[in-house]
This record gives sequence, structure tokens and C-alpha cells, in this order.
Amino acid sequence: MNAYVNPFAGGEAVRSSDRIEAFIRSAQFDRPTLVLDREAVARQFRALKSGLGRAHIHYAVKANPAREVLEVLVNEGSHFDAASRGEVELCLSLGAHPEDISFGNTVKRASDIAFAFHAGVRLFAADAEEELEKLAEHAPGAEVYIRLLVGATGADWPLSRKFGCSPEMAEPLMARAIELGLKPVGLSFHVGSQTRQAEMWRETLDQVAAVWASARANGFALNMINIGGGFPAFYGEAIEPASVYAAHVMQMVEARFEGAERIMAEPGRGMVAEAGMIAAEVLLVSKKSADDLCRWVYLDIGKFSGLAETMDEAIRYQFVTDRPHEETGPCILAGPSCDSADVLYEKRPVQLPVGLRAGDRIIIRNCGAYTSSYSSVCFNGFPPLDVVVI
Repeated sequence: MNAYVNPFAGGEAVRSSDRIEAFIRSAQFDRPTLVLDREAVARQFRALKSGLGRAHIHYAVKANPAREVLEVLVNEGSHFDAASRGEVELCLSLGAHPEDISFGNTVKRASDIAFAFHAGVRLFAADAEEELEKLAEHAPGAEVYIRLLVGATGADWPLSRKFGCSPEMAEPLMARAIELGLKPVGLSFHVGSQTRQAEMWRETLDQVAAVWASARANGFALNMINIGGGFPAFYGEAIEPASVYAAHVMQMVEARFEGAERIMAEPGRGMVAEAGMIAAEVLLVSKKSADDLCRWVYLDIGKFSGLAETMDEAIRYQFVTDRPHEETGPCILAGPSCDSADVLYEKRPVQLPVGLRAGDRIIIRNCGAYTSSYSSVCFNGFPPLDVVVI
């Protein structure tokens, strides 16, 4: 267990980034550790809620399933988007009401559908006829929403192809749902994770609104639109404040979806990314040749121990060292495992102090989302990312 003393036990009110960074600097860690701030999660929920207005926030549990995070959100009145039976069980165990949980994965095991339905969950996603048949058998009479496949939106982490059906399939699937005794109540989509500007939603909203209007005109009693996630976090490029961004998105949604009595949003990254930092350590600084222009910096954390989103260098994390006044130079950043894929940033090297040495501490900012949840196995014997909540 890590040895640390919580310097905030008295509830001192300081900025989240200052709280987390000061905590890390006051502690000793024997392995990479994600430090999360409950207060930051609560503040971000309130900011998003103020912008989203009447929309129900269904927190995407997969972004960070830490019990303390979910407890904060239950207390704030959040709803939840679950991707698995395990996430449904976790939310229920922490006090979430089944009617506030949607089973948003379009690829579900039949026994997991049955479990969720018997637990009281009544809202499920689907994008294929066979999924509807599973739902009809194991969740009879349930409400379903059809996920649409949308085009590229400019998101840093696109979510196209794997989930959703083409727009022309939506109405036949709704008709099939009715034949099976299900209740098709709406549509869902996802603009892509880390959609940095609200304006990037416009084209996708136009596409989905056309499907919505056609379905309603053809007699389908749709009353719910699920706008998914996409709400961004700060990774070095400017983004709007959460409340402003969310309000802009909602303004566009309200203008396009007549009859949408229920609006759902599924922030994950935008809820928790900025509530966490990782304490890491430099293991080695080297060059591959005497005339190499870049140093190689190897950390004790890599793609397989929490930083999976550096794949294709899509998410650009920010790094802080204990050498802030030194000159910097370009570095190729890599993880510790014996796998050549475990290189974090090479196409766009990271600027780090020239005096960086093995044993130096590295703080990785704004990584409360999709780090601990990706770090689940001991690949190469390296332990999963530890988590501490303040």
C-alpha cells in the first residue's frame, strides 16, 4: 500500500489541480497512481448540468468506475449509462435507482439483459435485429432506442463503424421492435470522444434530426433523444467552459428535435478527466545513437498500464516535472513493457527538461478518464494502475 498523508483532511478549499498536485508532491508512491478529487467531480457535474438544463445526465461509467466517483454522482442526482452487467451491478450497489440506468451497449449477452431487466432496468440500446430479438426474449416490453451510425465529426477519438446502424435501417428496426412487443422510444448517436468544439456537433445533429423527423412522420411515437458523449477535457488545446459548451449543444438539440420530451446526455471524459492526475516515475533516459535528435524517456506507465488512449497519439496528455526552470528538448515517450507498441508519443515528441533523469517524478495531468479503467491486467507483470481518492 502506498504511504501518504492527506493534506486536505480539513477540507481546505483550493483549486482541484492544486489539491491533486500538492497531494502527489506530499506522498510517496511505489507504483503509478491515479489521484482523483471528489470535489472536482461534483463541480463538473454541476457545470455540465447547468448547461444541459432539462437533459438527464447519464454518466458513462466506463470512463472511470471508481466507487467514490459513482457515490459522488449518485448524491448529485446523476443517472448512469452502463456498458455491462458489472457496471449495472456496481451502480445499483451504490444506491442508483434501476430506472436511472440505461444499458447503452448495443452488444449484450442474453443473460446480462435478463439480469438487468429483473433488477429493474427498463431502457436498452440496440442497433441490430438480433439484439432486438434478445431484448424481446429477456426484457419483454422494455423501452429501446436505436443507435445510429454517424460520419466523421472531427473528434480526437472517433467512435465510428463499430456501433450503430445506417440511417435507412432505423425505421425497419423500430417496426421490428414493435412486432416483438418492445417500445421503440428514441434514437441515440455519438459524435466521438473529445469533440473539442460544440459547433462540431452541428452536421451530426442535422443527420440524426432528419431520421427523427421521418420516423415521427411515419407514425413512430419517438419521445427520447440520447445525444451520447463527446464532451471534451483540457489536454493543452483551448476548450469552452463545460457549462457554455453544454448549453451550446443543447441549443442546437432543442432546435432540431420536436417532440423530444426526454433528452439524455452521456458525458464520461468530460465529467472526470480533469478530476485526476497520475503520479509516475522516469525509469530511463537514453539516446539510440550519438547524433540522435530526440532522447527516449521511459516511464513506469505505458499503453498497457493506463495510457491506452495515446494510441495513434490521439489524446495528448500534459506532463509536469520537478524541473520547471530547466531548458527543454524533444523526447520520445515510451512505457516500460517489453512490447514495441508501447510507445506513447513519437510522431510529435514531447518537450521535457534536458536534465531529466531516472528516478524523477512525472505528474500527468487531466487523466481521470479512461486510465484506471483500461489498466486492468498485469501485462509483463507490471501491476494495474493504483487509485487514490481525496
